[in-house]
Amino acid sequence: MKLIRFGEMGAEKPGVLLKDGTRLDVSQIFDEYNEQFFGGEGIGALRKWLEKNASTSPRAPATARLGSPISRPSKIVCVGLNYRAHASESQMEVPKEPVIFLKAPSSVSGPFDPVVIPKGAKKVDWEVELAVVIAKKASYISAANAMEHVAGYLLLNDYSERAFQLEMGGQWVKGKSADTFAPLGPFLVTPDEISNPKALGIWLKVNGDIRQESNTAHMIFDIPVLVAYISRFMTLIAGDIISSGTPAGVGLGMKPPTYLNPGDTVEYGVDGLGVARQEIIAFG
Repeated sequence: MKLIRFGEMGAEKPGVLLKDGTRLDVSQIFDEYNEQFFGGEGIGALRKWLEKNASTSPRAPATARLGSPISRPSKIVCVGLNYRAHASESQMEVPKEPVIFLKAPSSVSGPFDPVVIPKGAKKVDWEVELAVVIAKKASYISAANAMEHVAGYLLLNDYSERAFQLEMGGQWVKGKSADTFAPLGPFLVTPDEISNPKALGIWLKVNGDIRQESNTAHMIFDIPVLVAYISRFMTLIAGDIISSGTPAGVGLGMKPPTYLNPGDTVEYGVDGLGVARQEIIAFG
C-alpha cells in the first residue's frame, strides 16, 4: 500500500496511490497521517476500509501537488557515515557504532517542492537516503523485534549546508535543518511491498548527471540494528522518521568539492519508493 498526502502546502489531505496510478482521497475517513494514525493501527484500518470501499472512494486530482506522505513528525533521526565509501570520501573513520544526529521537523517539505538555499549559505549538498517511519512506541527494543515497529519506508534527501555543518563549530544539526532540507516521498510504502530493505538500488542525479549510485546492501548498520540502537537513547514514537544514511557521491567528496546553485535540479530514487525531484532556488 502506498500512502500519499495531496493538496496545497499546509492543507494536505490523506490519500492512497493505487497500482494503476489512481489517487484516492480518504480524508472523509482518516483525518491525517500522523502519530495518532500510525500509533492507532491506522494502516490496518485503512487496508480493511479499502477492501470494501476503494471502488467508490472519491478520486484525488491527478495534477494535485504531493506533499510529504506524513504530517510533521515529532523528530527526524539521521544516521551519518552508514556507507563505508561515504565515510571514506568524507575523510572520516568508518564508525564502530551508528552515528546519529537530529534534523529539525520544520525542514520537511514535499517531494517536488523547491529547495531553498539558506541565507548566507555557499555549500548546499545532496544526500539521497532510505528513510523509515515508526509505527509504535519503541524504547529499549531489540533488533530481533525492531521490524514490528516499522510502519513503512519513504525517500528522504538529507540536504546539508556543509559550512554550517562542519566549519562553524558545534553539532551537525545546524547544517541539516534549514526549511525545505528534508523533502519526503512521493509516497510511504508499507513493509509488505518491500521484501528486503537491505537490497534496494539507490541513486541521485544533479542536472541529469549521476552522482550517487549504490545499494542499501552496502549499509554498515541495517534497519533493525538502527531502530534498536536509537531506541536505547530516545523513545521513538509513531510517525517518527529514521533516515538510514547516504552512499558515496555527495558534493563534499568530489574533487574539487561541488555544491548546488540556484537553477540546479536534483532527481533521485530508491527501488520501490518512487522518484522525487527538486529545483534549487535562492533565499528570498
